[in-house]
Amino acid sequence: MRTLIVGSGFVGGALARRLTEDGGSALVASRRPPGPEHDADPLAAQWIQLDATDADDCAQAVEDSGADTIVLVHGPSDVTWCAQHPEEAVLGHLKAARNMARAADGLRTILISTDNVFDGSIRLPDEQTPTNPANAYGRAKLAAEEVFADRPEACVLRVSLIYDWESGENGKWLNFFASCALRLHAGEQVEAPVDQWTTPVLLDDVVSVTAALLSADETPPLLHLGGPDRLSRAQWAMAIAEVADADQDLVVPVPRASGRYADRPENSCLASRVLAEHPATADVRVRGAFEGTRMLFEQAAVAKEAGR
Repeated sequence: MRTLIVGSGFVGGALARRLTEDGGSALVASRRPPGPEHDADPLAAQWIQLDATDADDCAQAVEDSGADTIVLVHGPSDVTWCAQHPEEAVLGHLKAARNMARAADGLRTILISTDNVFDGSIRLPDEQTPTNPANAYGRAKLAAEEVFADRPEACVLRVSLIYDWESGENGKWLNFFASCALRLHAGEQVEAPVDQWTTPVLLDDVVSVTAALLSADETPPLLHLGGPDRLSRAQWAMAIAEVADADQDLVVPVPRASGRYADRPENSCLASRVLAEHPATADVRVRGAFEGTRMLFEQAAVAKEAGR
């Protein structure tokens, strides 16, 4: 199986590595090259430059890659940036989705979407819950979803808050888990809202579900992927501090409206009626945030010991 992955970030890079490990072929395409860790990784997928808002670029990438399957993890994902640049956010997601849908006509396509297509008023929205985007990012993603809504070869995979260890310049691009863990380790305070709820999902589980969908005989048109633990960011930060053996007093509970999470819905959560029942994903076990947090710290400790 040859897969073209549009987007070279956190999810795209991890998926490319998994597909390569499993004996497949993955080509990562993005406007800017991946970080330096990509070149240092012996299993890293080949990278090509692609402006997904350019129709000719998309058609050429699909043709040159010889792809059997396509995964779209494209477009700006910073909620605050999208709120400040709503028209650019929609353009980045919608135009790219249209171009890739046209170029990849008939190919299995997975579009990675978000829980922000809901306004947060429902505690645990599932695949049957009507959408009502919470913010500019959610509106941009929903516009991209609608491009693939009637395509039998496509699956929209909405994913809740993704976490794993992640590198980033000055912490700018770190996910919530990695940012908390590194700041607590450094003895820095972490402000975390008590009223912004999530169903965090481990990056490895996102990759497993996506890989299963790519190789399945049939896929659902829409699938939700969230972790089984629903918890506030403040609760999760406290759990991270406990597992890291850090001072829990460094976690400062705050209201969502007071800081950077004001643009997020109260419930950034997902539930699924499909995940455990569909043949493509029924065998994938999705781990909870508490289990995943402990596992990541154990892996980090083993890696540190091995590097001595």
